[in-house]
Amino acid sequence: MDITTIIGILLGILSLIGGFALEGGHLGSLWVYTAAIIVFGGTFAAVIISFPLSSLKDVPKALGMAFRESKRDPGQIIDEIVDMATIARREGVLALEQRAQDHPNPFLREGLLMVVDGTDPELTRQILELEMDALESKYEGYAKIFESAGGYAPTIGIIGTVLGLIHVLGNLTDPDSLGPKIAVAFTATLYGVASANLLYLPLGSKIKNRSNGIISDMELMLEGILALQAGENPQLIKKKLTSFLHDKEDMKNAEAGAGANGEEK
Repeated sequence: MDITTIIGILLGILSLIGGFALEGGHLGSLWVYTAAIIVFGGTFAAVIISFPLSSLKDVPKALGMAFRESKRDPGQIIDEIVDMATIARREGVLALEQRAQDHPNPFLREGLLMVVDGTDPELTRQILELEMDALESKYEGYAKIFESAGGYAPTIGIIGTVLGLIHVLGNLTDPDSLGPKIAVAFTATLYGVASANLLYLPLGSKIKNRSNGIISDMELMLEGILALQAGENPQLIKKKLTSFLHDKEDMKNAEAGAGANGEEK
């Protein structure tokens, strides 16, 4: 579970409620179930209209990307590729067949098997790049669902407020209750803006960030596979792949791992 997603959502909600309470507001006045029905029901309806059922079925997977902790370890990927490049230079690429078949990463496994089978390097690149493009498009679809909800929610909130004001202004027989009723009407706008900026849009951004990390790892693996297939020097492969690392800690770990492999050999 990604603790930052949960902490962010809870912190945002608590900040709004806490600030309202410190101003002397009554917390009970923030809960208006009719406004919630209008805003959340209207937002979900708009999203359902916007996307086909095949895309909406992926919402649980999209939420999983947002709330599950990422298990990326590009430094380990580099170490594995460098180690396999060393074996390939010493024993030939056929020596990697069993290791390729047993590898848990499907993208790296498929690429290595194409190398072992003697697939043309350009064809290998084309096939793997197509897979990357397809996966990137899939993740973009995940993010768009939440981004759309973030776009609809504030507008639906305004619609809810207008509906509330129509009801209030149509019943002016009790002027003393006018203020509280208007306040209740504006709760719909609060729900729409708050849900968009504390829930839907941040979740869409988190999914995009997850996607960027996954695609970055796949690009790293692709370059490593092609370098291995070309029979490049393992140390040169390591230097090339390390350039994909933006995090200093990952770079340090990759260099340490490569150094340890050099000592063993």
